[in-house]
Amino acid sequence: MAPDGVFLAAWLDAVVPDRPVFLRASDYHTVWVNSEALLRAGYTRDLVQPHDGEVVIDTTGEPIGTLREWGAWSPVYALMPPIELETRMSAIAHADECFAAAGLTWVQDAWVETTDVNTWIEADRRGLVTCKVAMALWADSNNWRHQLDEFVAARARVEEAGSPRLVANTIKFFADGVIESATGALLEPYCDCPHSKGLPNWQPDDLKSAVAAVDSLGFQTHIHAIGDGAARMALDAIEHASMVNGARDRRPVIAHTQLVDHADIGRFAELGVIANFEPYWAKFDSCQSELTAPRLGPERTNRQYLIGTILRSGAPISFGSDWPVTTYSPLAGIQVAVTRKMTAADPVWMPQECITVEEALLAYTSGVAFQAGDASAGVIRPGARADLVWLAVDPRSVDPNEIENISVLGTWTSGQRVWP
Repeated sequence: MAPDGVFLAAWLDAVVPDRPVFLRASDYHTVWVNSEALLRAGYTRDLVQPHDGEVVIDTTGEPIGTLREWGAWSPVYALMPPIELETRMSAIAHADECFAAAGLTWVQDAWVETTDVNTWIEADRRGLVTCKVAMALWADSNNWRHQLDEFVAARARVEEAGSPRLVANTIKFFADGVIESATGALLEPYCDCPHSKGLPNWQPDDLKSAVAAVDSLGFQTHIHAIGDGAARMALDAIEHASMVNGARDRRPVIAHTQLVDHADIGRFAELGVIANFEPYWAKFDSCQSELTAPRLGPERTNRQYLIGTILRSGAPISFGSDWPVTTYSPLAGIQVAVTRKMTAADPVWMPQECITVEEALLAYTSGVAFQAGDASAGVIRPGARADLVWLAVDPRSVDPNEIENISVLGTWTSGQRVWP
């Protein structure tokens, strides 16, 4: 593990000195680059730090090769050649097959730029898409006002394509980064960095204005919020949109919901905010012990992923994966949601937050269907759409520590068998 999560350009220079190198961390929030990439991006000792990212520098002010968050690494990313259409088609086809094999019938692409919309439309036209795909159009904190017309046009293009599998009615905001790299926005300072509360990607008033604007256009808002500061900022923005635009069935989403202050728990139900969790994260693994817990301290560490508490508060919840950061398997997520541990031998982490298998199944089925605004999905009843998965055994009937090992025997979307 690199000291303090800092990776040096010099290490890459020793291997590739003559062309840019761009390596993403597994969480997609930090990037490691070489000196050639820094040079071509214009990063020198005289750089001005972006408000929505961090170019890590040494004591002399020289960039060292670690870039945190999109605002810092986007100038390097822009140097990369575009991915060819056929490569994109192959990737979508492979992903769709993997999703079907795991029993998935609905997915959300949680970062779609308006230029990506035609890629999905073309993949669907070629018959490469069998699951339902909800595109979440990414809102740029530096350019969101100019994006509004693009969002409306992108939604219209998808509607005009006429596919029952594609929809583009969600706008994705990143309120902050992640705690592991100290870019998650906290209410109180990091334990290992007392002068920092993290890195909000938006100013609170700007987020309020942007959320209200897209809400007024009929879009659903979907806000990435890891830290308790980001969660509060997201809730405040959603509350502001409700006040400005009036009552409607908006179903706003706060994604990840990793750390929430006790004072904000009840606001999810009050505001009708869907708390989206990635349940596979709700275990005390090496990421927690080595990176997260030392930054948060004991009290905040044991306030993460309050799935049981927020569910009992009456708030709607849904489950996801954040793939490719972690596995897309719902069965693996259900197992951790129920056990709050990695293996049967591990101690249970925060047992009061464990939920039942039934509750976890609902979060992955009717909970996601509610988030999607699809009353005909997520349930088995006459007249509902036949989006179905056939499991080898009932997850409610086995040892919870074995749920992820259950085999998927078949998957159907709209009554059509898509796997195997």
